[in-house]
Amino acid sequence: MTSTSSETRPPRLADLGTLVVLAWSGEAPDGDMPYLLAYTLGDGAGGLEASSAAVRQLLESNRLPVGGDLLDGVAKPGLPVSLLVQAGQAVVTMPPLTAQCTAPPEWLAAVAQRGFVYLVFTTRPWPEAAPGRPLAPESLAAFAGADETLRKAAHVVLPARSLRG
Repeated sequence: MTSTSSETRPPRLADLGTLVVLAWSGEAPDGDMPYLLAYTLGDGAGGLEASSAAVRQLLESNRLPVGGDLLDGVAKPGLPVSLLVQAGQAVVTMPPLTAQCTAPPEWLAAVAQRGFVYLVFTTRPWPEAAPGRPLAPESLAAFAGADETLRKAAHVVLPARSLRG
């Protein structure tokens, strides 16, 4: 008899809810660091808890451990998650989805300098931070820097790729 573990199959997309990706940069000792924060609004078919569980399942099915060590995607080119930076957009792809956001100029400059970004993909829903609503920098800092957000996240250094003409 064969069974499929929920940790190894991709989640139902309806359970994820709205996934949001935000790009920002922050000061580091050696210059600006480009960050991406990915989270769900928690508005999936089963509510906040089901959305959180579906994001965890998505991450684990793509070999991105939640709450674990920092994964170096530069040293592990076989990871199923990738980043394309093109025309002012950051596009994150992982089976079975693609998410994108408009990136601010300082973020684009930091990516051009470093060649990678630090992705924090959290299972913690953030329903207050819906696309189109103004987001104060203090709110972003409070959510992105919260212990709960960081403990419930996969942390990945992703190489930035671009289309070459």
